[in-house]
Amino acid sequence: MSNLARKQYEQPGQSLGTKDLPVKKVQRHARISPGEKVLFMIFVLFVTFMAVKIVSVQASIYEVNKEIQDVRASVQEQAKINDDLSLQVADLSKYERVWKKAQELGLNLNENNVKVVEKR
Repeated sequence: MSNLARKQYEQPGQSLGTKDLPVKKVQRHARISPGEKVLFMIFVLFVTFMAVKIVSVQASIYEVNKEIQDVRASVQEQAKINDDLSLQVADLSKYERVWKKAQELGLNLNENNVKVVEKR
């Protein structure tokens, strides 16, 4: 075949090696399958549940710490009251005060009636 025959055989704009093939439309599936959607929803629910759980636990811890601080404050206040009362007892039980009170009540010191008591 000569060049001229080849040119006539070939139509302009087409070459021998390329033919118009019917284009098949490729069906694209969803990138996320329904199973993956379910797993994602379960994950989101789990994360939400855990977030709520953490917040509630932190709130209860805060309440317990607040109660502990209140108890410590009341214990310190009671300790202060006890210390004040101990000082009062020590002041009221001094020998001079007891002797003065005994004289006011008409008691006198007789050494023959005094007994020594030892603490064990």
